[in-house]
Amino acid sequence: SHIKKNNKINMVDVSSKNDNSREARAYGLIEFNKKYFKKIINYNSPKGEIFNTSRLAGIMAAKKTSELIPLCHNINLNTISIDFETNLKNSTIRVFSIAKSSSKTGVEMEALTACAISCLTIYDMCKSLDKAIIIREIKLLYKSGGKSGDFVNDNI
Repeated sequence: SHIKKNNKINMVDVSSKNDNSREARAYGLIEFNKKYFKKIINYNSPKGEIFNTSRLAGIMAAKKTSELIPLCHNINLNTISIDFETNLKNSTIRVFSIAKSSSKTGVEMEALTACAISCLTIYDMCKSLDKAIIIREIKLLYKSGGKSGDFVNDNI
């Protein structure tokens, strides 16, 4: 739908769509070296406390999604939230983002962008301790609203 029959790129016209309550949830996994993970979790990253900085970066990124992703619509966001789950046994942090809007088009890209930038911010804040950090599985978990209906991906 972004490429017309004449191969010209265009932004999808959503002007005929009605505003609709929409939500999207995304997920990312960050894996650390066990040697450094406990130090990082105890807020001893050389750049400071990682979770609030990462949360803020993700929120800011979601608000800028249309500037980062070509042909992505600029939408009004009702909320962006980002939460974290740490697993000491596996030396991992799970990042969850939720984006909500009452717009004519979905918020999947905003949720995914928020999650990806949150993960990258954690990497940036911890790379001086552990450059082998791995960011995995950034993916859409859920979306509601719109013509295509609901989507659920329980595979995390």
